[in-house]
Formats: sequence, structure tokens, C-alpha cells
Amino acid sequence: MSELKTNKISTNDQNNVAIDNALGLKSYTTAQRDALTSVAGDMIYNTTLGNPQVYTGSTWNDLKAGVEAVSIEYLVIAGGGGSGGAIHTPQTGGGGGAGGYRTNKTGQTSGGGASAEPTLIVPKSSNITVTVGAGGAGGATATGSSNDANNGQTGNNSVFSFITSLGGGGGFEHYSGSNFSRNPAGPSISNSAGLVGSGGGGAWSATTVGTGIGVGRTGQGYNGGAGYSSGTLASGGGGGAGAVGGNGSNGNGGAGGNGVSSDITGSATTRAGGGGGASSTGGSGGSGGGGAGTSALNSVGTAGTANTGGGAGGSRGGTVSPQDVGGATGGSGVVILRWATADATIGATRTGLTDGGVQTDGTDSYIVFTGGTGTITFS
Repeated sequence: MSELKTNKISTNDQNNVAIDNALGLKSYTTAQRDALTSVAGDMIYNTTLGNPQVYTGSTWNDLKAGVEAVSIEYLVIAGGGGSGGAIHTPQTGGGGGAGGYRTNKTGQTSGGGASAEPTLIVPKSSNITVTVGAGGAGGATATGSSNDANNGQTGNNSVFSFITSLGGGGGFEHYSGSNFSRNPAGPSISNSAGLVGSGGGGAWSATTVGTGIGVGRTGQGYNGGAGYSSGTLASGGGGGAGAVGGNGSNGNGGAGGNGVSSDITGSATTRAGGGGGASSTGGSGGSGGGGAGTSALNSVGTAGTANTGGGAGGSRGGTVSPQDVGGATGGSGVVILRWATADATIGATRTGLTDGGVQTDGTDSYIVFTGGTGTITFS
């Protein structure tokens, strides 16, 4: 049975209807709105954008006064860490940590087991910074001395707007486990204080933070694993976005920590795995682009996979010349953005950035940035 309740409805001399009380528009999310069968003139309140909207017959237009904005889903992954150098005997270099992993994609997780981050609304017609971090370089060829430069270098940060994912920690070289905690990318970047996305793997037996294990940043990645210094030496795996790096054991390099899966492009893909440690049995790279640690003497580990933020696999020194080897390079990061196609268009000028162009998945658009730094705009 239909029912109409009202205190007062009146018309004026121009045949418009006057309603004394406030008019409450029906509320819908963007996804619910797009599922409607709408006709020109329909009006709703979009709870995703926080705007009233009207349907023109082909698009939904905002009625909100002031600055127009668009809701963006993002996946921001930094460059993975390089692995440590290794000297004769044979010593082993630790695997690199994965780049920091941050996302606000509904129902998915950020690195380190964190929940998806909050909705991000960005203003239209504003310049928004995007940077894709490069992977960290491998540690310099070791010399047998306790030289901090032999550690793998930190990956470079990736940025979208005010979202910054930290580069993965470099793997430690053998002696640094007992003497050093800093990563050579800069004097302020400590691989033992949560200043990297995921921690680099150790190459020393000590398990105390700062003497062989890199520490991941909360909400971005996990710690690296410890090395093993008795019997057949083995280095630890780098931390991944989804799991800690494995510890080395007698003759077995620690596995790299696994990455995290996201379907922000419409297809589930795992990224940000840590690099494996090295020994007579090399540790496997973490799922999501982590490089494997080597098992061969006088051998460099496998580099992290490009655009995954994967850490590099550990290297292994030898007993014949050249006995000392450097580390491998971490994988570069990636920045992926997704939005409702009807809500915005990304500017065609994206100077300084490398991307695959705008793609569509259902009613949404997305773009994958694979290199560079620059600014973007939405309209």
C-alpha cells in the first residue's frame, strides 16, 4: 500500500513546487550509482565523493560548490633494496628487502599486514606529484674489511600526492652484521630502525636488530631474516610486503619474504617480494619479484624484477680469483591509479613519466606508471 505524508506542499505562480522541509536525496556509492538505470535529470547524493550529482543522460555531473575532486584508488610500491656484496671464504651477502607497499584498494592489504588505507580524494585541475622509485644498487665488491659500502643500497621511494612508500632495505654484507647498521644510500637511512619499506637480510648470525636484520616500516613491509655463521655460511632473506625474510641455516640461504597480491588493474598480481639469501643452496626469492639467492661460488644473486619493488637475491664469494663479488640490483617500483571513468579524466600531458596509457576495467579507468617523476592532473 502506498503512503504519502506531508505537512505542506504548495505551488507558486510559475507552477513550481515549494517544499518547506529540506529535500533529502537518495544516497549511493559510486558503484551503486553506476548500477542504476538512470534517466536524464535524476539526482543522487554520492557518498563515495561526498557530492550531490545529476545525470545528464550520459554522465553524472557534480553539483558540489567549490573545488571539484575525484576519489582515487592507488597502489604505490617503492624500489626494492639491492643485495650485499660477498667476499672470499666464501661469505654471503644478504638479500634485499622489498620496496614499501601502500594501497587503499577496498578489501585488500598494505604491506606489513596493514589494512587498506582510507579513501583518497584529490582536487581536479591541480598538479599532483607521481614518482616511481628505482631499485637500489647492489653492494660494492667486498674487500674483506668491515666496510659499510659493501651493503646493498636502499631502493628509492615512490610517491603519489602525499602518499610515500619507502625504498626496500639493502642486504647486509658479512662483516656489517657485527659492526654496522646503516645503509649507504645516505647517512640518515638506517636499515635497522624502520626507515625502509621492508628490511634487508642479514649475513651474520646475530639476530638482534641492528646487527644483521633490517627492520621494515609498519604499514609497508616486514623485517629481513638473520644470517648463519657456523658450518656452511648462509645469509638471510630480505623482508617482503607480505612476510618476513627467512633465516639462513647451515648451507641454506633464507627465503625472501613473499609479496602481496592486488587486483587494482582487474587482474590479481603479486608484487614486492624480498630477495633470497645465498649459500650452497640459495634461498628462493619471495613471490612478487624477489630475486633468488645464488648457490654458486663467485656468483652474483638474481636482480629483483622491474616494476614489482622486488628485493635482490644475495651473492656468494669464492675460493678462487676473483674471490670477491658485488651484490645485485633491486627491482624498480610502480604507481597504479584507478578511478570511476564517469568521474574524471586524467590529463594527456604527463611529462617525465612513463606509463602504459589509460586502460579500462568495467566502469573504471586505471593507469600504470612504470618510471620517472612528474605531475599529473585530473579534470
